Amino acid sequence: MPYQDLPPPPAGLLDDAGLFLDFDGTLVELADKPDAVTVDPALHALLARLPARLDGRVAIVSGRSIAQIDGFLGDTIRDFAVVGSHGAEIRPAGGDTLLPDRPASLTAAERAFTDRFADDPRIVIEIKTLGVAIHYRGAPEVEQEAHALVDAFAQRDWLTAQAGKMMIELRMAGHDKGTAIATLCEDAPFAGHAPVFVGDDLTDEPGMVVAAHHGGAGILIGPMRDTAAAYRLDDVAAFLDWLENNA
Repeated sequence: MPYQDLPPPPAGLLDDAGLFLDFDGTLVELADKPDAVTVDPALHALLARLPARLDGRVAIVSGRSIAQIDGFLGDTIRDFAVVGSHGAEIRPAGGDTLLPDRPASLTAAERAFTDRFADDPRIVIEIKTLGVAIHYRGAPEVEQEAHALVDAFAQRDWLTAQAGKMMIELRMAGHDKGTAIATLCEDAPFAGHAPVFVGDDLTDEPGMVVAAHHGGAGILIGPMRDTAAAYRLDDVAAFLDWLENNA
C-alpha cells in the first residue's frame, strides 16, 4: 500500500523557527562519488542570507565531517552552527568543534574496506573524521557484501552501522542527527524556537522525530516513504525554490 503523501511546507513555517539543514540530497544533488558534489554560486548566496533572516538560528546537520562541509561551503557558513558525523561533531556558530576521540577500530575498518575494494574503481571508500563509508552506487550488486563487512566491525568500541542511499557507513554510536539538534536547542540562539529540520535520507529520520518532539516539523525531500516528517517536497530544486521564497 502506498504511503499517504504529505503537503508541501506552508509559507511562514520559518517565522520564529530554528532551521536545521541536511546537505547531500537536500541542499545539493547526490553525486556518484562524495567528492563530486558541486555547490552552485546561487546556493552560497541563498545560504548567506539565512543567519540574518533567522537571527542566527540556522545549522547544517550532516553525516559528513565538519571538515568536509567546510570544504564545500567555506566562509558562507561562518555564522552557522554545524553538525557533522551524524551528530558526533558539533560546532556552535563562532565556537570550537566538540568531538570525541577517533577509535582505533575505525582505522582498522578503513584498512579492511580499502583492501577489499581496492581493485574495484566503482566502489568509493569515504574516510570521515568519525566514520568510514562504503559507497556502492556504481556497483549495486555488492550491497550485501558491503553491509556484511561493516556489520563485522559494528558494536566494537562503540561503533555502529548506518545505512544510507546506496551506501553503508561504520560510525561512532551514541549520536545521531536528532541528538545533535536536541543539544543545539538547549542553548541560544535556538532555545525557545521550534526546530524545522530538512532532510532526504533514512539517516535524517532521528532529526525529524526530534523536530516534532520540540514543537517543530520535518520536511522530507524526495519520494514519499515512511517518515516522521510533516511536509514533503519533490527534490532539491523544489526545496531551494521554497527556501528562496521563504527566507
